Amino acid sequence: MKMISAIEFRNEKESRKSQTNDLEFDKIVLSIIEEVRSKGDNALRAYTEQFDGVLLDDIIVSDEEIDEAYSLVSTAFLASLKKAEQRITVYHEEQKERSWFVQQEKGILLGQQVTPIERVGIYVPGGKASYPSTVLMNAIPAKIAGVSHLAMTTPPQSDGKVNPHVLVAARETGVDAVYKVGGAQAIAALAYGTESVRKVMKITGPGNAFVARAKKWVFGEVAIDMIAGPSEVCVLADDKADARFVAADLLAQAEHDERAAALCVTTSESFAEKLAAEVMRQLDELDRVEIASRSIEDFGRVIVAESKAEALEIVNKIAPEHLQIMVENPMELLPFIRNAGAIFLGEYSPEALGDYMAGPNHTLPTSGTAAFSSPLGVYDFMKRSSIIHYSEQAFREVADDIVLLAEAERLTGHANSIRIRKGVFE
Repeated sequence: MKMISAIEFRNEKESRKSQTNDLEFDKIVLSIIEEVRSKGDNALRAYTEQFDGVLLDDIIVSDEEIDEAYSLVSTAFLASLKKAEQRITVYHEEQKERSWFVQQEKGILLGQQVTPIERVGIYVPGGKASYPSTVLMNAIPAKIAGVSHLAMTTPPQSDGKVNPHVLVAARETGVDAVYKVGGAQAIAALAYGTESVRKVMKITGPGNAFVARAKKWVFGEVAIDMIAGPSEVCVLADDKADARFVAADLLAQAEHDERAAALCVTTSESFAEKLAAEVMRQLDELDRVEIASRSIEDFGRVIVAESKAEALEIVNKIAPEHLQIMVENPMELLPFIRNAGAIFLGEYSPEALGDYMAGPNHTLPTSGTAAFSSPLGVYDFMKRSSIIHYSEQAFREVADDIVLLAEAERLTGHANSIRIRKGVFE
């Protein structure tokens, strides 16, 4: 794990950013989208055979398959899943928005009506690992919002079935339909519909680079939550932080993906040296050591800042998906954090706690987008309609002003829609 200065990190980040090129991904993704649009289920079967090595009979997961999944998971897993579900539900219930109305003078009523999106599709990654927690984090806020039809799509295993832990999570959270399709082809199916897959109005959930680019290209046909990049964590640590804890948290992020970023910012060079050594010591203990090693080698960094102010500046420029503040008094630094997807305070609040059990959503903005976007929440599954009611008296008082403004924009149709009403009472 490399130790670098804040200046070196800035230069390295700019260099890496300039090399980003999505053109090759886009060529493949656009071809897949068009194939799914034109050939429907046949394209989904062909791509599933090509990419997953599975010949699909049925694209839709049956109730019998979900029943079978319950017999394949442990009672301990089910108990833990229900505990996590309850905590995530309690947190997200607080996010639900309400419609509101304001009665103003002279018969003016203004307001906002909040309604759920009717049909939503959630993407749950597969392949390298299974993610029942992703089902919880997407399905629970959707159901709290009132989504009436919630579909889920996820790649099948080599045996042609969906991971049982994922299926159990889907039933427990009220998912209405599960499809055995992954990758860009799954996003295209949700966006445009096929013989088996019902078209949705919004797609949420993380995925690999092909999934992310597919979401970008179908945006407009449907809504999306965000375009997620590789996962990332940044730990802000002082010299009193436990290097064992910090190293374990960095590796927890690194094992996600070869392109995951595990960063630590500190003002202590001695702590940085201790941490780098501890990361390498713990690395061999992981089951996914090859993935984590690649991540740490390519994207793992310990950044040594000259001052606390510089450390905070670096953190805010990174705008990390996950930020762990592991200093003596973490609450004191919280007011200085402007950009982060989720903020974990203290040595017993690791990012893994937020992934599974704390309650807040783990679907978070990545790649610096926390500077302008937010975690997934109930609000992402709801939409707002403005409500306007004017009485005749209230209309009369603003009619001439509207005509003047409309004519200034040379929109005579707008002006006439006001004049014709003025004519009724003139």
